[in-house]
Amino acid sequence: MTLRFYRRCATSDLPELHRLATTIETWWPQILAFIRTGITNAGSEGTNRVIKTIARDAYGFRNPVNQRLRTRCATTRRTRGHLNPR
Repeated sequence: MTLRFYRRCATSDLPELHRLATTIETWWPQILAFIRTGITNAGSEGTNRVIKTIARDAYGFRNPVNQRLRTRCATTRRTRGHLNPR
C-alpha cells in the first residue's frame, strides 16, 4: 500500500501531494511507532501549550518568580481538572 501511495503522489501534478509524500516519508518512523503502540506525546504537548500561553500572558511581570509561579499553578493536576475538589 505504501508504494502505491508514493507512486500516486509522484505521478500527480499537484505540488501539495509531493509535499505530503515528503512529510510522510520524513515522519514515517514516528507514525509507525504510534500505529504499533498507540502512545503519543499529546499530554506533554498540551501542557507545553498551556505553559507558553500563561507565560505570554504573564510577560511584563517585574518579578520572574511570580511568572514561574503563575505557570506552575496553571499546570497542576487540580487546575487541569484531574481532581474533583469538594
